[in-house]
Order: sequence, then C-alpha cells, then structure tokens
Amino acid sequence: MDSKNQCPICNSTSLKIFLTRGKVPIHQNVVMKDRASAVNIARGDLRLAVCETCGFVFNQDFLPSQVCYGENYDNTQTCSPFFEQYMTDLVHYLIFEKKVQNCRVLEIGCGKGLFLRKLVETEEAGNSGIGFDPSYVGPLTDLAGRLKFEKRYYGSDCAGIHVDVVICRHVLEHIPDPLNTLRTVRLALANSPRARIFVEVPCVEWILQNHVIWDVFYEHCSYFSADSLTTAFSSSGFKVEKINRLFGGQYLWLEATVSDQEPAAVINPDNSVKQLAYQYAGMVNNLKTDWETKLKQLACMGKIAIWGAGAKGVTFANLIDPSCKWFDCVVDLNPEKQGHYLPGTGHPIVNIPELKKRGIEFAVLMNPNYREEVLALLNKARLKIQLIEKVTL
Repeated sequence: MDSKNQCPICNSTSLKIFLTRGKVPIHQNVVMKDRASAVNIARGDLRLAVCETCGFVFNQDFLPSQVCYGENYDNTQTCSPFFEQYMTDLVHYLIFEKKVQNCRVLEIGCGKGLFLRKLVETEEAGNSGIGFDPSYVGPLTDLAGRLKFEKRYYGSDCAGIHVDVVICRHVLEHIPDPLNTLRTVRLALANSPRARIFVEVPCVEWILQNHVIWDVFYEHCSYFSADSLTTAFSSSGFKVEKINRLFGGQYLWLEATVSDQEPAAVINPDNSVKQLAYQYAGMVNNLKTDWETKLKQLACMGKIAIWGAGAKGVTFANLIDPSCKWFDCVVDLNPEKQGHYLPGTGHPIVNIPELKKRGIEFAVLMNPNYREEVLALLNKARLKIQLIEKVTL
C-alpha cells in the first residue's frame, strides 16, 4: 500500500483531505538576494490530510528530496526582543525548574545554535552541549570546548555519544516520517538510558481553531495535536511525562524519558482535530476572499505592508498577493533578510525606518504575540501606522 495513504503515526487508512494548494514555495526561510530568484523559487503542492483515527495532520504531496536546509536558510527569530525573552525564559525553566545542570545537552536541529548556547553559557548551570544541524553557521567549537557543533543530521550513527538531555525544537514538523526519526533517536540513546527529552512543535489545534490560513506551508509537512504527539512518542520507546501549550497556545511542549518497556502502538482517538479540520476547510476560501476585499479597501487609503518575513508572512503574501498588487513591502527585524526579497512573490523586505520613506499607512501583523512589541517599535520610530490583525470588514 502507498505510504501516503496511511497515517505516518498510527498507520490508519482513515484519512480525509481537507486542504489543497498548488505551487507553493518549497522554502519559506531561504534568503533571496534578487527578485528574479525569489519569484522563480522551486515550488510544490499541499494536500493536507487529517487522520480520523489519531488526529495527525500531514501533507500527502510532500517530497523530502525537494527540501534542502543549507547555509542560506535563515529562520532566526531572536531579532525580536519578545521572542528572545521567550527563549530566555524557556532556558531558565530547563535549568532551574527541570534541573538541567551539570548535564551534557544534545540538540537535534540546533539551527544557528542560539538556544543551545544559552543552556551552556549560563555559568551556574555547568552544562556542556553538542548541536547537530546541516544549516549551522559559525565556529564548530566554542566556550572553551564546552560547546560543539556538527554540520550534519543526527542519526543512529550517534549512538556512541552519551548525553543527559536531548532538545528538539521545531524539527519534527519538517519530517514526513516522525516515527522513524523518533525510533532512530531512541536507538541512538541506547547508551543514555536516563536521558530526558524536551520537544517543541507548532500546535495544530491553535492553527485550526483560530483559522490561521497563513500557518500551513510546504516546509511543515507534519502537524501535531497533543494526542498525536503523545502517540508518536509512546510508540517509539519513550515515556511521555508532560505535555502542554506554550507561546500563547501556538506551541506544544513535550517532556519525555527513555522507556525500558517494549514500544507499543498507542492510539489516542482525537475527534476534536478532525472536526476542527473540517471547519477550517469550510472557511479557507471565504477568508481568502475577505482578505482580498479588505486589502482593496485599505489600498484606497494608503500603502500596505506585511509585518514579518518569516514563514507566516511568506505564506500570506503568496496566498493573497502573488502578483504584488496590494502589499508595497514586508518589514522584518532580521538584518540578514532586510534588503532581500520574499520567496515566491518577490516583495522587498525592509527595515523599520524604510516604512516612512515608502509612505506605509497600514501593516498586516502576522502573529498576534508580537502586537505590543510592534506597537512599541512604531511608537519609538514615531510612525503612525495602523496594525491590521483581523479580516473583519
């Protein structure tokens, strides 16, 4: 049987397609240095299915061979003081509440290594760390040898590395076969039977409940609910100790340990996600039309920008304004993206001072978590720009 017709988590064939989008950008966070390259970026298709048994959501048309996370991939979020504080608080939680102290910490998919660095450089923690990521850029050894990086994927060949703690933040949603990955990690931890695992992924319930039509994109091929994430870990040789929501409900945070019991298929029926997916599907086209109408109205009153050149902003621009008709530009705090172009549409990415020069009157905010930060930045820059967060007409 075609694996695409089976749930990657529970193997159920009871699947329902609820969202399709064609020719979306494969990469949302690649830095595009010219408009032609941005517009001609490689594209793929979305065909989101919900498992009616466990509630897992995945892209049936995802092709792993199309995705490449190299040095020009940049999903850095810590240019935002708000997100920087969120990461700092999470590090403090791990060190002082979960007692991640005097530990060897391994991070799978460490990106630029910012989170792992915080765990190691906090002096009172006494930690050392090793990060794995093919897109890592920087020194391979730092902090007097206590911090090391390897520019490759973490796999079963890493079984000889003894660790106390495993961190995996915003990685599993990029993997089409989460069970295989988790079982590989479990095998690699054969010599670390007391290892604790901390995992963070986007929460599919938040996306569906809030009808966030710009929060599904090609890079994310797997979407977890609390139940489907628990099922995945329980079926892969881990014991789930805790799972809850963080970051205003947008993220799931799971804590687990290595189980000494034989892995067993555990299915937690999740009818709530199934119903949310159906409701979401029924509203997507109407929301798209409403946004187009809203932007047409605003365009009569002044120029419009998107606030945020991350995956949400890229998806929204490609969905609503593929021909650059409504949005003048996209503003982002990441200096590595400023002066470049949005994947798929080619909208210019600018810094805050540029908004005044371009005569921007309105900005569509991609993530409500950053509302207060954005308002403070606009006030500091003495810009009277109206934030648009809802499509209400």
